[in-house]
Parts: sequence; C-alpha cells; structure tokens
Amino acid sequence: ILSSGINAEWPLRPGRFCRSKCHKAFKMKRNPRKVKWTKAFRKSHGKELAVDSTFDLEKRRNVPVKYNRELWQNTIHAMKRIQEIRTRRQNQFIKNRLKAGRKLELKDDEQEVKKHLHLIEPRVTQEEVMSAAIASAKRRAAAKETAVEMMED
Repeated sequence: ILSSGINAEWPLRPGRFCRSKCHKAFKMKRNPRKVKWTKAFRKSHGKELAVDSTFDLEKRRNVPVKYNRELWQNTIHAMKRIQEIRTRRQNQFIKNRLKAGRKLELKDDEQEVKKHLHLIEPRVTQEEVMSAAIASAKRRAAAKETAVEMMED
C-alpha cells in the first residue's frame, strides 16, 4: 500500500509506502490481493465498495483549465456533495453485507432456544405472586371453615 492510498503490487518508486509493514510485505513479494489487511484484498473479495460512479469523478484529468472563480466554487461544492453521497452508499453497502450474517445469527439463536427451552423459566410479576398468595390464603381459610363445620356437626 502506497502512502497516496493507491494499492499497487509493484509501485514505480519504492519507498513511498504508508508504513514499514507494507514495505516489508512488498519486499517479500506478497500479493496484496491475498493479504487480508490490504485494501486490495477487501475490494477484490467484496468487503468494500469497489464499483461506483462516484469513483469516476475522482480521476485525474490532465487538461489545463483557465482559472475561473465560479468554476472553483462549484467544484468544491460538488466535491463535498460527492463525499456525502459516497459515505451514504458505503454505509448502505456495509448494511446490506451484514444482513446475511444477522439472519444466520437469528437462526442460530432460534435453534439454541428450541434446544434449551427447559432452561427458560417464565417471569413472574409481583402482582401475580401477591394474587397467588391471597388465593392460597383464601383456600386455607375456606378449608378451615369447612373443617370446623364438620367438627361441629
């Protein structure tokens, strides 16, 4: 990986690497498309947005243009807008990519719940506990009354 952000397997001028890790990988003749931490790998394996119309606007154009203040202002405004569009598209790409993993995760969770259903206990509220205690107290009182009535007879 070059310091300019360009991923090149064999750069024209060695020594312009972003960090020593990249330079060492280059000297060991590693293919960036096979090394997992490189941008080349991420793009070639569909982990990052690789094809988009906003990338075409970033290309260099070696055509001299006469200075025009309005043109510069419009260009800067367009650059900001393009960056917003690109970040939105990248975020959407990541969300779509992670949807499949989320579905698999939910499926695994459902299977685990079905497998260990006996471990899940229903939650009991305080009101249910109190109502159950009152009902059992009433039953005991009714049982005592019936027992007293039987003894009196």
